[in-house]
Amino acid sequence: MAIRYPNGRRFNEQKSPTKKVRKKELTYSNRGMTLEDDLNETNQYYLEKSIAVIHKKPTPVQIVQVDYPKRSAAVIKEAYFKQASTTDYNGVYKGHYLDFEAKETKNKTSFPLQNFHKHQIEHMKQVQQQNGIAFVILRFSLTDEIYLLDAKHLIQFYEQKETSRKSIRKLDIEKLGFLIKIGYHPRIDYLQVIDTVYLQDK
Repeated sequence: MAIRYPNGRRFNEQKSPTKKVRKKELTYSNRGMTLEDDLNETNQYYLEKSIAVIHKKPTPVQIVQVDYPKRSAAVIKEAYFKQASTTDYNGVYKGHYLDFEAKETKNKTSFPLQNFHKHQIEHMKQVQQQNGIAFVILRFSLTDEIYLLDAKHLIQFYEQKETSRKSIRKLDIEKLGFLIKIGYHPRIDYLQVIDTVYLQDK
C-alpha cells in the first residue's frame, strides 16, 4: 500500500522510527516495549481506574485507491496523510487539559531536535497560551531513562537550534526535566510528575 504525505512525498515504512524501535530496541529492562507501547498501556490503566482520560491521537488518512480481490476483502493500495500530525497524546486529568509528544533516542548524551517538527512546536505554544499543560516525554533507550520536559524548555531549545546546538544535552534534560520512575502498573506513571510540578498548588 502506498501512503503519501500532504505534499505528495511517499511514506517509506522501512524508515519509520517506530518500526526501527520495535525491531532493534529489544532489551530485558523494557521487555521489548517501545515508549509508545508503554504509554498506551499506562493510559489504558489510567482509564480503567478512572484516573484520567488520555488517548493517542489518530493520524487522519485519505484513501485514494482500493482493490477488491474478494467480495469479502478490500486491499488499500494507495493513501495519503491528510495533514501533518500535531502531538501524540491529549486528554483530561483532574479538569486540566494535557497535550504531549513522546520521543525516544539511542543517543547517550543528547536528544536530537530533528525529532521534532515546527508544526508540533507551534501546537504546543498554542496549548500553553490557552493554559493547557504541554510537555514532552523523552526516553533514552540504551539506559531506559524517561524524562518529562515542559514544553517551554523544548520550545526554547528548538528556536535556538539554527544558531546554537541542534540537540538538547542530557545534562540539560536532567536539570530542567523530571525523571519518571518505571514501574509495573502503571508502567510510566507520568501523572505523578504532573501532580508535583503543575498541580501542587491547585
